[in-house]
Amino acid sequence: MYKFGLIGYPLSHSMSKIIQEAAFKSVGLEGTYEIMETEQEEIVSRIKYLRANKFQGFNVTIPLKVPITLFLAGVDNVANIAGSANTIKIAEDSTMYGYNTDVYGFVEAIDEGFRKSLAGQSAAVLGNGGAARAVAVGLSILKVKKIDFYVRNVINANEMTTALKKSFPEIEMNCKQTESLKDLSEYKILVNTTPIGMRNKSMGISPVDENIIKTMNKEGIIYDIVYNPLNTELIKLAKKHKIRTIQGLDMLIYQGAKAFEIWTGKKPDTLKMKIAALESMVD
Repeated sequence: MYKFGLIGYPLSHSMSKIIQEAAFKSVGLEGTYEIMETEQEEIVSRIKYLRANKFQGFNVTIPLKVPITLFLAGVDNVANIAGSANTIKIAEDSTMYGYNTDVYGFVEAIDEGFRKSLAGQSAAVLGNGGAARAVAVGLSILKVKKIDFYVRNVINANEMTTALKKSFPEIEMNCKQTESLKDLSEYKILVNTTPIGMRNKSMGISPVDENIIKTMNKEGIIYDIVYNPLNTELIKLAKKHKIRTIQGLDMLIYQGAKAFEIWTGKKPDTLKMKIAALESMVD
């Protein structure tokens, strides 16, 4: 019997239990997936709980993707570059190893044609947390020429870009105040990695004003990694102005499937995982 779970805060919006239970069914394995709200100051006691109760792995979300790396014996190359981990595997001796499946999930949700078109283009990323780091690695792999991060705290964000530039020196990375975002026309892709728009947090609010959304490159894409609700206010406004969109659910499914594979060695059925999520979703 496998035991996995999710830690972070808040988690009332999470669909990880639903998709991972569907993953278990799709490959014929028995297991449980526990949702465990964990604030930053509770991380040590939560890790003790997971080890004591023989969990074999767990996922990590806001605000723990960066702090969790302090407790790991090792990380995969992607997590090392990103400086954040969202998937943890616990060995039999309780040693923990970190992986970043967000990068895989982010890229996999973009159709192949658009992936290719991003080479040499500029990207805008809202936020500078663990998800923003993963998105930046994904965009760098796709060979964008520039990433502008729009953030609340430029000093903290500069630490992130300094670390990322060591792995991707050929890519221009800038940190700018969120309030300075006035025009999106130079960007081929805008990615929201903040929780703004999330159910039970700031649902119905867009992280970008409609007047700014209207300026988006008409051949570009607005990608919101918030997945609950499926149609966030940002996605709704983008669709209103006939801008292509990518909803966060696909990223969630693909990163979750990769995590499941790391834990069990088996590839789950992503379509069944997505159907389970959609059936449970109220939008």
